[in-house]
Amino acid sequence: MCLLLSLGFCTCLQCHKQDGLHRSCWVSLPCEAHPKIQSPMKKRRNSRLMQNGESMGPQTQGPKSTAEEEEEEVQPTLPSAPPAPQSPPPPPPCLRPRLVFHTQLAHGSPTGRIHGFTNVKELYAKIAEVFNISPSEILFCTLNSHKVDMQKLLGGQIGLEDFIFAHVRGETKEVEVTKTEDALGLTITDNGAGYAFIKRIKEGSTIDLLKTVCVGDHIEAINDQSIVGCRHYEVARMLKEQTRGVAFTLRLVEPKKAFDMIGQRTRAPKSSEGKMVSGKETLRLRSKGTATVQEVPNEFEEQATKKVDDLLESYMGIRDLELAATIVEAGKDKKNPDDFAEALDSVLGDFAFPDVFLFDVWGAIGDVKNGRV
Repeated sequence: MCLLLSLGFCTCLQCHKQDGLHRSCWVSLPCEAHPKIQSPMKKRRNSRLMQNGESMGPQTQGPKSTAEEEEEEVQPTLPSAPPAPQSPPPPPPCLRPRLVFHTQLAHGSPTGRIHGFTNVKELYAKIAEVFNISPSEILFCTLNSHKVDMQKLLGGQIGLEDFIFAHVRGETKEVEVTKTEDALGLTITDNGAGYAFIKRIKEGSTIDLLKTVCVGDHIEAINDQSIVGCRHYEVARMLKEQTRGVAFTLRLVEPKKAFDMIGQRTRAPKSSEGKMVSGKETLRLRSKGTATVQEVPNEFEEQATKKVDDLLESYMGIRDLELAATIVEAGKDKKNPDDFAEALDSVLGDFAFPDVFLFDVWGAIGDVKNGRV
């Protein structure tokens, strides 16, 4: 070994600051001014390796041992994880039996059977299909009575044993009316499919004096302006807006009358085919959404609905048990009038009920709930 190297002396391989030292003993110890570089001996060795075709990459770290080669070539096969057990398929949904209802035309017809409807428009389409008529011919339906009985009017619910009678268009008539007071004495409702009709006539009112106007008449036009497709509250507002002392014209369509020889109608024969006969459920028809089978309204819901229906007539001149039931449903669980008003706006915002009406309805629901009726 070189004595200088053994003594710890060194020189920079780039600038050779320590002159006079043995140049053959250069080592890779840089000075402060230059980075470390390879010695000439290491350069010559690397050059020989490249000439022999050996790689100079960092992965070339000399020949691998036999054990290392075998370790690379033979990779142990790890056992795969057993497949996760498949969950059993969900049980099939519990399907309700198909609901089948019996129906007739109120003026006389054979009995037909209908099913598969979810709202009033679909109901009318099914009835029309059975009797080969247009759905637009049907004015309204009554339950368990072929008479024009507004107490039997089909609203938002049908009992699973109810017999449906469809009242179709009869004669058309025009009546000239002059308002002698603010209210005409009419209560308006609609069939849920675009036809508004007269549900009640107040005794001694302006309309009561016109004997050609009858309960059950469909109001087709006011002053030749068609109102087909309007809701009952819209028609009631139009009538209220007629100028006092100025005559206007109503075009009415009365239901087709039954023949005298029609025998007494009876309830549909009890049948278990596709029908649930518990007698405690009804089919609830909704203007938005699908129909649902639910329990018959309890005593509170029934009484509250009647009270709200009376208020609808007093404030708006309409009768609508379905609308009244929806209002009761929105308010029966609310704690204060503000929550009730907010809930009502979310489902019936189009009606724009006045605040005084909402407070009276809230009071009526509270009276029934607390047994003050």
